[in-house]
Amino acid sequence: MDFPWVYGTIAMAIAYLIGSIPTSVWWGRSFHGIDVREHGSRNAGATNTFRVLGPKAGVPVLLIDIAKGFVPVRVLPNFTDLGPDTNLWMWFRVALVLAAVLGHLYPVFAGFRGGKGVATSLGGILAVHPGAALICVGVFSIVFLASRYVSLGSLCAAITFPLAVVLIYHEDSSVKIGFSVLLSLLVIYTHRENIGRLLKGEENRTSFAGRADTR
Repeated sequence: MDFPWVYGTIAMAIAYLIGSIPTSVWWGRSFHGIDVREHGSRNAGATNTFRVLGPKAGVPVLLIDIAKGFVPVRVLPNFTDLGPDTNLWMWFRVALVLAAVLGHLYPVFAGFRGGKGVATSLGGILAVHPGAALICVGVFSIVFLASRYVSLGSLCAAITFPLAVVLIYHEDSSVKIGFSVLLSLLVIYTHRENIGRLLKGEENRTSFAGRADTR
């Protein structure tokens, strides 16, 4: 079966636009009158929303950012004739995840200044490989609770993803394996500055209790 290139291109554009929804920016401006990118770590992500505005803002921003990666992957492929679990089906879903994550990283609706893609990546992983996603959440939780470094938890979860796919689930799909490695590398890349601060002992610890101080 041939790939539906016209629809596939449109679907990827839709996934990018969904990923581009700057949840933290719009939430902060609409309900608190501030741009979170001007406070805290100056990142347009859920973690900085927790840090600047607290959990009442952070939780919905986190859930929406996860949905941005999950919904396009679960919904858009259903409008094709591609057979589930075929290589073309998997390639299409992987492409949609990457399009949504790129939208979050470089949102057209917020001057291409986005977050680091962790929550949206998690949504995509939940859609493609829910078992591995839950393992990654567990690893993140353990590392974060032990260290209070969100960045370290995110990095450990990213490294865990391909390891879980290969060593725990013994996937033989080259598409899923390649996807897990690529997404892991992307998260590591977006955290390259955090890695430097972690190595220097300069990374800020985070509490999801947050704070309302925006100075």
